[in-house]
Amino acid sequence: MDEVRARSVLARAGVVDGPADGAELLALGENAVFAAGDIVIKVGRDSGLAPELLDRARRELDIAAYLAEHGVPAVRAAEAEPLVVDGHPVTVWHRVPDSVRPAEPRDLAELLKLVHTLPAPTAFTLPRRELLGGVERWLRLAGDAIDPADAEYLRQRRDGFAAAAAALTPRIAPGPIHGDALPRNVHVGPDGPVLVDLETFSSDLREHDLVVMALSRDRYGLPAAAYDGFVRAYGWDVREWDGCAVLRGARETASCAWVAQHASANPAALAEFRRRVGSLRDGDTGVRWYPF
Repeated sequence: MDEVRARSVLARAGVVDGPADGAELLALGENAVFAAGDIVIKVGRDSGLAPELLDRARRELDIAAYLAEHGVPAVRAAEAEPLVVDGHPVTVWHRVPDSVRPAEPRDLAELLKLVHTLPAPTAFTLPRRELLGGVERWLRLAGDAIDPADAEYLRQRRDGFAAAAAALTPRIAPGPIHGDALPRNVHVGPDGPVLVDLETFSSDLREHDLVVMALSRDRYGLPAAAYDGFVRAYGWDVREWDGCAVLRGARETASCAWVAQHASANPAALAEFRRRVGSLRDGDTGVRWYPF
């Protein structure tokens, strides 16, 4: 979906005062995200091509209401149900105040502490965190751009880590998790940090949310001091848990396969894929990976 199509859908939705071409485009990816006045509008891809997208939009609104009910600081929906415009799910949100500073790992930790005490919602069911569910699709999209032996290696890792993860004994009682627990999904306004991306909320091992930051420290260059601040704010270091290596390995496998899908069209993605898969094959946990 390109910007022209997204603005056409926005205009037909009738949620913006004035012409749709005056709305500010904030992001264009899985959704097109526009800001207009005191609202934010997310335009999803055509649900006729991917029927699950409408269900996902409904669930995100349900999650927002659930978090509001329990007092968790997060974005709030301005409309309780998605609109469907030319097949595209459209959701409307209250705009958060301007940021006062960049979000830090400790801000994320404070929000995760709240999320990790939540009971399961009663009005709807959260899905499991299917961390490895996209591996096959991403590898197929890579096609001939990657070595078939590397693709098979990642499939074997996927199967092995899926089985190992299913056998883990958690340290924290399973339940609602964010699912993509990174500072980029936190916005710090004048009233403090709030969660701003709810699409990956799931019900699974709470340790999934904590391993993300441990991997950021080890692979993506997060300074040790920032990670230590995250640990202090949360109150526990997931690296002390004997299941940490399993969830880390699963996430590394998924992250490597995710980059592979872009390899056929982007030489930088191919180089990053080769860096990642090579470090996994070598068992080198210290090789720096770069966000893509």
